[in-house]
Amino acid sequence: MNAFNFLTQDRVKEPGTGITMMLDKGTGPKMLEDLLEISGEHVDLAKFGWCTSAVYNEEIVKTKVESYKAHGVVPYPGGTLFEVAYTQNKLEEFLNEADKLGFEAIEISDGSVDIPLEARDEVIQNVKDNGFMVITEVGKKDPQKDGEYTTQERVELIEHDINMGAYKVLIEAREGGKGIGIYDNAGNVKKDDVQRIADSIDVKNVIWEAPQKNQQVYLILKFGANVNLGNIPPEEIISLETMRRGLRGDTLGKVNL
Repeated sequence: MNAFNFLTQDRVKEPGTGITMMLDKGTGPKMLEDLLEISGEHVDLAKFGWCTSAVYNEEIVKTKVESYKAHGVVPYPGGTLFEVAYTQNKLEEFLNEADKLGFEAIEISDGSVDIPLEARDEVIQNVKDNGFMVITEVGKKDPQKDGEYTTQERVELIEHDINMGAYKVLIEAREGGKGIGIYDNAGNVKKDDVQRIADSIDVKNVIWEAPQKNQQVYLILKFGANVNLGNIPPEEIISLETMRRGLRGDTLGKVNL
């Protein structure tokens, strides 16, 4: 039983909603256990950011993966690691290694490289055939290249990936949440872009990367407590959950559970 449970109300989530994706940038296994003990029930997906899982011992990766899974969290390697494997023509080796390490999902992105749509389709199907949950990402790491995307092009690619069988589509914002996707150079939400996306697709199919508090608050107030949010720093999982439940000044009395 939670402390002060008489003052709070649990979130009721339909399948595929209210997702919180945590960004793991190299959390140690002991620290992770402590983190998951207090906040594991509020995390759904855990991304081993970019290529971080490739620069420490595989036994540590396995230990962390097992910890996540023991708390009901789906772990997966970052999209940049997939891009490295793709550009080196080592996708099969990458998927085999991911399976050996215990990962249950794969992120398919082209944030730093260019992947033709037909090849993207083949990769999605290949990853599905290998038994992984598919998470794709829309957007570029380079702000200039990302800015060349129109909102309509983002919408079309999101729809395309969902039709191909992606579980969810991430809307790129990187770790900082500035000058990418739905955020301007100061990290403020481009409200018109968000509205155009929401008018065109079922937002349950997307995970909005929202590393900054103001971004999280805006998306919760616009779409409700169970909006899907990603790239949440580990130390802010509990903070985000309080905002989702209207237990912080930014959302107090403003959200329905």
